[in-house]
Amino acid sequence: MKIIVIDYDAGNTANVLRALSKIGMPAELSQDASKILTADGLILPGVGAYPAAMAELHKRGLVSVIKEAVAQGTPLLGICLGMQVLTEVGLEHQETEGFGFIPGVCRPIKATKTMPVPHIGWNDLSVIQDSPLTDGLARQSVYFVHSYFTDVPKAYIDVTTDYGMAIPAMIHKDNVYGAQFHPEKSGDVGLGILKAFTQLCEQK
Repeated sequence: MKIIVIDYDAGNTANVLRALSKIGMPAELSQDASKILTADGLILPGVGAYPAAMAELHKRGLVSVIKEAVAQGTPLLGICLGMQVLTEVGLEHQETEGFGFIPGVCRPIKATKTMPVPHIGWNDLSVIQDSPLTDGLARQSVYFVHSYFTDVPKAYIDVTTDYGMAIPAMIHKDNVYGAQFHPEKSGDVGLGILKAFTQLCEQK
């Protein structure tokens, strides 16, 4: 069993690796194409901006490699920015093409007096439809840090959170999953999600 955390200098990788270690799942940080293509599961973390993330992934030749791994059935979990780039297009700073694994657009959250941007802190979850990662998540609280949301069709939204609007908190299509919040910073609830993902990878 091998989980690869994809290395593209997008931050927060140490916390993800630490969380995986806590659940007894050794993982490796790598940008090596052969390791990515032979992994049982992939995690794409991310902190920062959509255009910079995609530019770095292209620079390292990882976009085509990740697409190939997904096409051969490898489960992929995108976290925060890593979830946002699963969409077709991002509108942060400039229009940027994403992976296109899940139809939709990454858009800015509209700030209000009571709902400032970035959205930072713990928010409750509402499960919209079940997926292999949603068991026991209803009304649980997880940690968010983001200014953009994934505007995707309802068919792909598994979990939402309320921040002046229903923000997709977890999305998925086929073997591609996304968490807008940070499971690695969300205590036992987050560790449970990572554990469910590794169990999914074992069944691959």
